[in-house]
Amino acid sequence: MTISITLIIIIVTVVTSLGANNNPELYAKLLFNPYQVIHRKEWHRIFTHGFVHDRNNIFHLVFNMWVLYIFGRYSEGTILSELGVLGVFLYLTLYFGAMFVATIPALIKYKDNYHYNSVGASGAVSAVLFSMVAMYPISVDIGLILIPFKPPAIIFGILYIGFEMYMQKRGGTNIAHDAHIWGALFGFFFTLAFVPGAFSNFITEVLSVFH
Repeated sequence: MTISITLIIIIVTVVTSLGANNNPELYAKLLFNPYQVIHRKEWHRIFTHGFVHDRNNIFHLVFNMWVLYIFGRYSEGTILSELGVLGVFLYLTLYFGAMFVATIPALIKYKDNYHYNSVGASGAVSAVLFSMVAMYPISVDIGLILIPFKPPAIIFGILYIGFEMYMQKRGGTNIAHDAHIWGALFGFFFTLAFVPGAFSNFITEVLSVFH
């Protein structure tokens, strides 16, 4: 039995998160701090922050990993079936590329703020979720765990981006909504650009609504 890439990522993330939660020094070394990334060249934080989560809120870790498990199966499965071994590289690029892209707004905005910290895989998880939206905008619904009704994936995507933009503008939530937005957009357009057949299927499914 072959273990999936998604499951490997989940296992590593859970083990690292729980370990860092009990090790303040390790937690501090892994979290995302734009000041230390830019001024001390600690570039590893761009990626390591995605393997630790809010130590005061276990729901942060549980929710991210549950969403990744549910929708990573769609995204990973389709990418690997289309590209085989090359699909492994593409899926990892989707996940870790989004992790990097999601940090860009904070890197720019907080590069001189030593006290700004962020943790969590939300940007990368949003990319995997929106990769599925790009591949199956109509044929898959997202009423599984996130909301009580079952809209097509593309409708959920529009609502998700709108909500995140509103929450970012409102502020005061202590959540990096910009990371969610950038990760989601990266996952969506990356998939349309690099997964064979994704763009044509997206157009076909969307147009089918009007027939």
